[in-house]
Amino acid sequence: MQNVTLPIMTRLNLLEETRFEKLPVAVYRDKETAAVKVAARIAAIIKRKQQAGEQAVLGLATGATPVGVYEELVRLHREEGLSFRNVVTFNLDEYYPMQPTSAQSYVTFMHENLFDHIDIAPENVHIPDGTLAPEDVAAFCLNYERQIEEAGGLDLQLLGIGRTGHVGFNEPGSAPNSGTRLVTLDDLTRRDASRDFGGKEYVPRKAITMGIGTIFQAREILLLAWSGKKAPIIKKAVEGEVSSEVPATYLQLAENVEFIVDAEAAAELTRFDKPWLVKDCVWDEQLIKKAVIWLSNTLGKPILKLTDEDYNAHGMAQLVTEQGPAYAINIHIFNKLQHTITGWPGGKPDADDSQRPERAVPAKKRVVIFSPHPDDDVISMGGTFIRLIDQGHDVHVAYQTSGNTAVWDDDVLRYVEFAIDFETSLGKDAGPLRSVYENMREFIQQKQTNQVDTQEIRNVKGFIRKSEAIAGARYAGLADDHIHFQALPFYESGKTLKNSVTDKDIELTMALLQQVQPQQVFVAGDFADPNGTHVVCFNIVVEALRRLRKTETWVADCWMWMYRGAWHEFEPYEIEMAVPLSPQEVIRKRNAIFKHQSQKDTPVFPGDDAREFWVRAEHRNHETAQQYDRLGMANYEAMEAFVRWHF
Repeated sequence: MQNVTLPIMTRLNLLEETRFEKLPVAVYRDKETAAVKVAARIAAIIKRKQQAGEQAVLGLATGATPVGVYEELVRLHREEGLSFRNVVTFNLDEYYPMQPTSAQSYVTFMHENLFDHIDIAPENVHIPDGTLAPEDVAAFCLNYERQIEEAGGLDLQLLGIGRTGHVGFNEPGSAPNSGTRLVTLDDLTRRDASRDFGGKEYVPRKAITMGIGTIFQAREILLLAWSGKKAPIIKKAVEGEVSSEVPATYLQLAENVEFIVDAEAAAELTRFDKPWLVKDCVWDEQLIKKAVIWLSNTLGKPILKLTDEDYNAHGMAQLVTEQGPAYAINIHIFNKLQHTITGWPGGKPDADDSQRPERAVPAKKRVVIFSPHPDDDVISMGGTFIRLIDQGHDVHVAYQTSGNTAVWDDDVLRYVEFAIDFETSLGKDAGPLRSVYENMREFIQQKQTNQVDTQEIRNVKGFIRKSEAIAGARYAGLADDHIHFQALPFYESGKTLKNSVTDKDIELTMALLQQVQPQQVFVAGDFADPNGTHVVCFNIVVEALRRLRKTETWVADCWMWMYRGAWHEFEPYEIEMAVPLSPQEVIRKRNAIFKHQSQKDTPVFPGDDAREFWVRAEHRNHETAQQYDRLGMANYEAMEAFVRWHF
């Protein structure tokens, strides 16, 4: 009897844990593991069909999400003999208009990532045609549906998900019975694609896509999603109501669907984000802090006013039973939050530091602030940057990349024109510079979408960012010999798609760290950066410190703090150091940001937030302070937030 009961109880517990989820979700620790599992399922279909003497009909997706799956399928073909001779494929979509030879076309994508590396017959590959005349599109779409039917229907449809909730290019408003058709792309979809095209204005406004109804006819549907960027839309698609505003919610009506996600993409599902609502929890310090702050915000009550009844009515009875009463928990969490607040980000000299986020000793610390782009330092932690200098610490700033892809072309011409006039005013021959200028101007006039700039143009863009960074750091009070420009090689490809990180990037970082031997390091932990540069730069610093730890004793005393602010902010329960800013300090930070004139008004890559960077930064700093105020802390003008990285 016991052998029967345990599995039943396990299933019941799982049902309770996932009760907010309206379709099956498989969660893997990382995208690499998930991709291998998905590829194995596809391979199993192919082999089963081969044994039956039948074709395997696959619906394929494009974008960054399925790349790992395709890499594993290629490996299975090369190393384990998986044949694709019996495979017929139909791709979900294609931009319109779009030439198949374009770098942004899905034809190019599929050949580069899969078709050119396997033995699939060219006639078995089907991708919507982006070169059609407008009057031929409707007939093509009808025929595309007919070809899928004649092939026997889709055995498996692979899907990604856009942040609008689109599957394929079925944008909000799509009907659940829609077929293959020409659609207009959502503005957010075009913004997300802007990096590939060199700007949103170059992204096509339309696309040809399979419809929701077409996708539903597949015998198996797998939707894949990786990274925290997809977490909000995964929650909506899995736990939200079925709505045309989030087309992926239609998949809740399918019986043959499964979502395959990594831990980061699953992070906002209730069972991970608020586990106390679905199961008994192991109440560690971080989870208690998160739950109490959530309860305070949910009820609109300061932490110290929460009651046992509040806990019991909101899924937290277990916590009160194990660690209550409520007031004892409230006091504990209130004190934990209070102790994160400090006006001494480098540590307060001659003070008891047992309840402070930073050490008191040494009183004057050597500090390195790593800034992925030339403006992240002042945008994300400009107030703390200034305060560290004001309080006498030995501060260095390291600009990890040149940022030369994020400058408008007309700024290049404007600066070179200034240089020509300056040369002429000194009575010098500006002829050679004028010749370079004319070549630049001709290149820019004929420049194609996403075309790599000439070296001279890239240099000028880099010089513009460098001069602005120097101005900002000087305004913060830094001496010129404490300003370092690393120009890490991974970034210097001149393209939006960067080179891979190599030992050279890490060795340059190790050399700077060894030179300064800091007790504090600040790094960008804002991985919501749509360009991906922040996370790459973060990993370089982490690896540099890991290598140095093996031989250098000073590294044991080096604390690493992560900052955010340009794109996102830490949640209150995550914050380990909150540096309050006075109204005057907010103005000083704003003025430091203003030194980056090439990024004012509209930057080249603004991401989702159309506001200028200084406006974003002030809003996020103000909101952090307001959140602390609502929880019952002191009411400050603004706050910059930090989380310590533990090796």
